[in-house]
Amino acid sequence: MQPQQAAAGAGTATMERVDIEQVLDGLAARNPNKLNWRTSIVDLMKLVGMDSTLQERKELADELGYRGDKNDSAAMNIWLHKEVMVKLEENGGKVPENLKH
Repeated sequence: MQPQQAAAGAGTATMERVDIEQVLDGLAARNPNKLNWRTSIVDLMKLVGMDSTLQERKELADELGYRGDKNDSAAMNIWLHKEVMVKLEENGGKVPENLKH
């Protein structure tokens, strides 16, 4: 095999997907607070060290393309949690079906 062929073959190798549930459970186990990251976008953001204020969630919603009423924070939060899980999966994470809403 020529060096160019070997390099091309290496670029197509599949990367192992990161087990999101395992990573987040590990973070939660080391966190002194009881965070319900599986259903709460606020707790998920806190768990990964993000500011979870309403303003920050509204900004995240803008970044992710939320088209609903950002004053309806409950609906926005549900959408955000689902969308974050989708984005994690799109970027190489393995997200269990029960976390995809």
